[in-house]
Amino acid sequence: MSTEKEFREVEKKLQDIIGGSISARVLADQFMRLKKGFPATNLERSCTLQDGISIIPEEDKDGLINIFNDAVDIGRITKFVPASGAATRMFKFLLEFLKTDHKNFESNDDCDEASLQMARTFINSLSKFAFYGDLKESMKQGGEDLDECLAQNDCRTILEYLLTEKGLNYSQYPKGLIPFHVYGDGFRTPFEEHILEAIEYAKDEEGKIRLHFTIAPDNEKKAKKHIAEALSKFPEFDFDISYSEQSRKTDTIAVDLNNEIFRTDDNKVLFRPAGHGALLVNLNEIKGDIVFLKNIDNVVPDGLKADTIEYKKLLGGLLVLLQSQIFDCIKMLKKPSLTEFEVAVTSLFVVTRLHMTLPVDFGNMPLVLKAEILISKLNKPIRVCGMVKNQGEPGGGPFWVVGSDGIISPQIVEKSQVDMDSPKQMEILNSSTHFNPVDIVCGLRDYRGRSFDLMKYTDPETGFISHKSEQGRKLKALELPGLWNGAMAEWLTVFVEVPLSTFSPVKTVNDLLKDEHQV
Repeated sequence: MSTEKEFREVEKKLQDIIGGSISARVLADQFMRLKKGFPATNLERSCTLQDGISIIPEEDKDGLINIFNDAVDIGRITKFVPASGAATRMFKFLLEFLKTDHKNFESNDDCDEASLQMARTFINSLSKFAFYGDLKESMKQGGEDLDECLAQNDCRTILEYLLTEKGLNYSQYPKGLIPFHVYGDGFRTPFEEHILEAIEYAKDEEGKIRLHFTIAPDNEKKAKKHIAEALSKFPEFDFDISYSEQSRKTDTIAVDLNNEIFRTDDNKVLFRPAGHGALLVNLNEIKGDIVFLKNIDNVVPDGLKADTIEYKKLLGGLLVLLQSQIFDCIKMLKKPSLTEFEVAVTSLFVVTRLHMTLPVDFGNMPLVLKAEILISKLNKPIRVCGMVKNQGEPGGGPFWVVGSDGIISPQIVEKSQVDMDSPKQMEILNSSTHFNPVDIVCGLRDYRGRSFDLMKYTDPETGFISHKSEQGRKLKALELPGLWNGAMAEWLTVFVEVPLSTFSPVKTVNDLLKDEHQV
């Protein structure tokens, strides 16, 4: 991508930070990527039902669930939840208001009308939120009365007690610690809902349940204390809980809008977390076998968990089945007595079931070379990804993508990866019928039972550049290939339609007012 001379020039600029945890070459590469950008993802077409997305037939469900149950019984299952993100974005429209001098949400020039309307909805529905009781108590301890503030339309005081150190300080909490759902005996947070979900599908025959949470160092003690208290309610189960932080070695440098290295007011090079793609390191290091991946905010109350549990088992059963078939194929391809018929059967499986493309002249190749090519395509991590029908949610979706080598493969693609100036690419993007809810089950071991090195199966060209600000100055930040986008680009990928009822994300606090969170 860059010449050796360019690397040396950048390394010279970074002399004051060379010797840190990030190598000079990596830093120089980051700088050049920020300067030159990333190539846009080349969409061939959207994945649709029967063209990249399958439906699990009703008659197959019992068999897949039995296959999954056998795998979970022997302890193959781990649940991995990225939970290090702060709740700041949940409350963004309320925090914007707190930056103004206004007392309430009457129209003003400091906030846009859409944000003000969301804020009015929030205040008018305050009693419906699971944290209402805690907010009322916090205000009481501070000498304020919530009901009086509501009667006087004093929204500022209420929000200060909810979002700042004056009270609950929720804007600085991890999203996993925010009360989401109300029950007869109190409320539950996303951490607790994920634990309850894991009990339903990840418990082995000895009662052990394996969960891994990524957490932010700033809230580590608070999160671990809360999770420990939640686990204490279920003494009959043996929880194997592990934690990790996003490695600082995955941080990336920032540049200003002139593509000069961004330095803070005290002349330090600014490093930023590189997005959820950095969590590939965490996923790699847990050395799991079959790992379920799901966002922290996508949880529902107990009354709506049935579909989620059923499809977790179905996706897991399908992965175990495919994995078993892949392992059998690899072992067969390694036999000295391999036949053309066996290669033909494997080729059909690779193309029709795993959606991979073989070389144009594959049929004319020697048997040994065919086997080598098939093994190289099969011996990879595998993921089965649930996809919901597109309801206009922002985020990624399933597409057939043309790689740099011309090979077409199924990928999860974010809008930020697409060339927005290309009418053809925008037409394909807008034709998407399904959405990625981040409901993924991963097979992380090979046919010998050895862990794959996941870092070898990424596409480094699928990162992207976002625009941020620091200390009042604008900057460009480098995002690593997303965990379920470019970080898994070279995996075996299978898309399956799942019910919309399995997808209930909470991106803003007002999402908690939706029917599925008010049960």
